[in-house]
Amino acid sequence: MTHRPWGYYEVLEDGPNYKVKKLVVYPAQKTSLQMHFHRVEHWVVVLGRATVSLGDTHTKSIVNMYRNSGNRTYIKADQVHRLANDTTSDLVVIEVQIGVCDEDDIKRIEDLYGRA
Repeated sequence: MTHRPWGYYEVLEDGPNYKVKKLVVYPAQKTSLQMHFHRVEHWVVVLGRATVSLGDTHTKSIVNMYRNSGNRTYIKADQVHRLANDTTSDLVVIEVQIGVCDEDDIKRIEDLYGRA
């Protein structure tokens, strides 16, 4: 289990070109607004209600969508994204990464916790 300021994640499976994680986002917390260059991600909400922010790197616009348990989101490589929990209960999401699944493949655009 790897702890972050917004909650924690647990790697469930780590293959040659994929990784499966369980993400838990604490109430009133959110991940950094970020993008990846070498992987795509699939998010499936398994518990709670997520606020998913997806952006367009060309127009710089961000769209917020709500995802309830059972809903999914696809994040393309180079797409700005964020996962937030605006509720009072933990949010649980299964994340499937496909491509280069290195933790260094991240560009943070905005981070509430001061991480670069």
